[in-house]
Amino acid sequence: MSRLYGDPIEVWTRDGEPTQFVWRDRLHLVRRVLDHWVVAREWWKTSEGDPGERRFWRVEATPGREVGSYELRYDTASNGWLLMRAWD
Repeated sequence: MSRLYGDPIEVWTRDGEPTQFVWRDRLHLVRRVLDHWVVAREWWKTSEGDPGERRFWRVEATPGREVGSYELRYDTASNGWLLMRAWD
């Protein structure tokens, strides 16, 4: 079962992929990337140079010993990250 959140998060990356993130004051280390996709919509563009993309990663991460699956989203317009979904 998954839950939707849409919470802002702080993310560290290496070669464009998330390696760790802080969600609800807990550091999560990304163990592996399960999936990555890009969605581009014309109406998401905020300026001429904005590609209007949202980049998604489904990752397996640990906030300690527990392993969970999380969906992270990067917004090219705001240069910000959100935790969109978490699986039990």
